[in-house]
Amino acid sequence: MTQNHLLELPLTGNLWRTEQLLDLGYGSRAIRSLLDSGDLVRLRHGCYIRASLWNPQSPDVRSRQLIFAHAHGTLTTSTGSFLYSHTSSARLHRLYLWDVDDAIHVLQKVNPSNKRHGRGVRCHTRPFAEHDVAVVNGLRTTSLERTTADCAMLLGYRQSLIVMDHALRLGANRQILQAMADSLDGRRGVRTYRRALATADLRSESPGETLARELIMRLKIKVPEPQVEVVTRAGRHRLDFAWKEERVALEFDGKTKYFDYKPTAEVLFEERRREKALAEAGWRFVRIEWKDLFREQEFKERLLRALAGGPRP
Repeated sequence: MTQNHLLELPLTGNLWRTEQLLDLGYGSRAIRSLLDSGDLVRLRHGCYIRASLWNPQSPDVRSRQLIFAHAHGTLTTSTGSFLYSHTSSARLHRLYLWDVDDAIHVLQKVNPSNKRHGRGVRCHTRPFAEHDVAVVNGLRTTSLERTTADCAMLLGYRQSLIVMDHALRLGANRQILQAMADSLDGRRGVRTYRRALATADLRSESPGETLARELIMRLKIKVPEPQVEVVTRAGRHRLDFAWKEERVALEFDGKTKYFDYKPTAEVLFEERRREKALAEAGWRFVRIEWKDLFREQEFKERLLRALAGGPRP
């Protein structure tokens, strides 16, 4: 293999350990050149990814890729001695997470050693049984219920509620989650876990909807019904939240709502047509975005004004 060839990445594969690149004939200088040129990205010590694959990825996908890089770098197999857990397992199960770092969490039955697993890895030790184990994309992780419980005991209340809502929506067994909560007296984080479980609602379809519901409850405003279907002359419509008696709808305008599946112009036209039909049926709208969830007084005033029948918010 010529030196020029060594300045180009292999035609096949996307993720390599240092020894794999060395076996392919890439010396340390060639690896450094590929890193400097931006063709190669180091994900962690001794593990690299093709930059053309890494660069266009969303933050969510990158977070999962870091877990696969850890597994690849440590030669993790389905018979490994530890499980991916907490927020790492949540990412593998595709659970919604909000404001969570990229630390990799592993669960062992023996005393953990962070050094053994490398930088950026948090090791936990708490007993687990076979029913707590799942395999996702070839990696051993904690089950959906165990993952949800561990996250709820690790994270803050609002973060935990987002995980809990989504886990229940994905099919987590509430009875199993309740049994776990009942068995954890005195454990750090169990109060947050129990509170999240008690207020969780599987009808929530996004982190934004979960946070909006939590804020409404915290502000002691009358709690709306989520995912309400309304029939108008233009057909059936589903509202994120509705106060049926007052005919007030709260809609969360998350970016993905408009840009994931259909052309923007088409979606916006359908939204205007839908809202016009609902307005003709007597419905009033409060539209919110992410930023509104952190302007609590303004949020409260807009809702109360709408519910009181004041000027349109």
